[in-house]
Amino acid sequence: MRRYSHLLIRCFIFMAIVSLTACTKYLDKAPGADVSPTDAFINFTNFQGFTEELYACVPEFTSKTWACDWLLGDEIIHKTGVTWLNEQFDNGDSWSWTTGEWISWLDAPTYNTDPTTGFGKGLWPNSWYAIHKANLGLANLDKLNGTQEEKDLIKGQLLFFRGWFHFELMSYWGGLPYIDTVLASGAKLTLPRLDYQTMAESVAKDLREAADLLPTDWDKTTAGTATLGKNQLRITKIAALGYLGKNYLYAGSPLMNRSSKGSATFNSDYCKKAADAFAELLKLVDNQSTWIKLIDFPHYNNLFYTNGGSFIPGYPEAIFQNPVYSSWFAGCPWGPSSIFAEGNIGGGYTSPNARFVENYGMANGLPITDPASGYDPANPWVNRDPRFYHDIVIDGDQIIKGSAPADKEKYRYANLSNGGYSRDNSSIGRTGYLLRKLTPMTCNNIDNFPNNYLHVSYMRLADVYLMYAEAVLQGYGSATSVGPNYITPEDAVNKIRTRCGTGKVGAQYVADKDKFMGEIIRERAMELGFEEEIRYNDLRRWLLAGDVKYREKTSIDFDRDANGKPINIKERVLITRKFEDKNYWLPLKVSDVNLYPTFNQNPGY
Repeated sequence: MRRYSHLLIRCFIFMAIVSLTACTKYLDKAPGADVSPTDAFINFTNFQGFTEELYACVPEFTSKTWACDWLLGDEIIHKTGVTWLNEQFDNGDSWSWTTGEWISWLDAPTYNTDPTTGFGKGLWPNSWYAIHKANLGLANLDKLNGTQEEKDLIKGQLLFFRGWFHFELMSYWGGLPYIDTVLASGAKLTLPRLDYQTMAESVAKDLREAADLLPTDWDKTTAGTATLGKNQLRITKIAALGYLGKNYLYAGSPLMNRSSKGSATFNSDYCKKAADAFAELLKLVDNQSTWIKLIDFPHYNNLFYTNGGSFIPGYPEAIFQNPVYSSWFAGCPWGPSSIFAEGNIGGGYTSPNARFVENYGMANGLPITDPASGYDPANPWVNRDPRFYHDIVIDGDQIIKGSAPADKEKYRYANLSNGGYSRDNSSIGRTGYLLRKLTPMTCNNIDNFPNNYLHVSYMRLADVYLMYAEAVLQGYGSATSVGPNYITPEDAVNKIRTRCGTGKVGAQYVADKDKFMGEIIRERAMELGFEEEIRYNDLRRWLLAGDVKYREKTSIDFDRDANGKPINIKERVLITRKFEDKNYWLPLKVSDVNLYPTFNQNPGY
């Protein structure tokens, strides 16, 4: 850690630079914003230039490989014989987050703040650098000669990033030192690791103050007019409130409560605090104080990719996103989840775990395990939740859109049956499914991989509604609790279901707290699966990651009858993830825990 507190002050002007064809630049620097380190704090333009390097510290988790390797939970399984991080975790090797740096967005050889590329950015080194930089800015706020609005904007951003980077670190490694001052380069390091909830209180303090200082919309500020219409990626009050609530919800979750208090249950006090923060955010959405809102389902794709369009995916639902650094896999057959049309379909080498796909319920809103759902195991892909058809390629789906040579016409429709040309039991389609959530179907070698840019948000509004539902349920005790003078958990979940056109939560699940929590778990899988590291962190904080149902990765084996209908359907376990209690937290680098005695290793490593 000493190396991250011993950094030279550098001042970069951060721009969210796109190499997308015809795409508008966001977070454009104001004229004359390039400054020397000695002048970094004297006026708003210069100080904002200093601050914007913090945006460039946020890792682009999707850019490490072409194999959806940011997904560390139970959503996917890769081809056999690979060394990607998800597979290393399947083998019980949590150390590989750092020893396999080239496959892990969690690590990199050193910090990287290059505003033009997402490569070389690791969460661990970039977080310590960003925390140092935020503290440096806060220590020099008195030098800023500007309006009160300008001072609030600078301080709000600095506080947000200090809290956010600490939160991201503790989500994976547990309680750490909370660094809220500039560490002298020659100072002896003695900062102890805090327990999770103590550290969460410091994060909350920073995020609460940031929320009080930041605007809901930069376009409506005087300072924001310099980049009017290009402020989509800037930190707002909405982002600060979103992470304030998430920080409290995580602190109140069973894993974190066990780590801090020894009780493997939800902490209702922290859940109530989370509900308060989420409610404050959602009320701003309701009164249209912010441009953020749920996107309509016909445009759901726009949350994830461009399909040739010239926009940043996520608008208007994204609450926090990494900058647009580059688009190396735009139009590339090896981009995450690209779909080949010939033989080996799926250039990303990734197949959805069939066990995870079982989370997708029926169109009437009931889980497939409910006797009243109408689910037919002999015809399993009929009348499912609309998100099932949006996210998953199933047998018989049309792959090719345009014309194809005669010898390739057979690839127009997916054949994922046993021995089918879309299925390779050691590679893609090995589970009987392909992934389409993040990629248009035309990303194949016959439709010629149209210019497509993938950009997945760290947080979007649907996530907040579902976290709010969980926080109120666990804080106030039922699915019909009003909680912080706002909507019920039932209403919050049904907002997401209504958006996609599926049925509401069944009455029998609303009446039972544990059953309703099961519906929240399932709903988060359907709505947020394959995005960021939401699922991995959810299973860990709920203390569910060790359960065998979440460790097994399976396939659906089947044949086709004379009419092409699936027959002889059977689930087969492909791999069972090795998981011990120690794996709920990642190990710290040996080189870092050896820096000083009170920076100790996580238990079991």
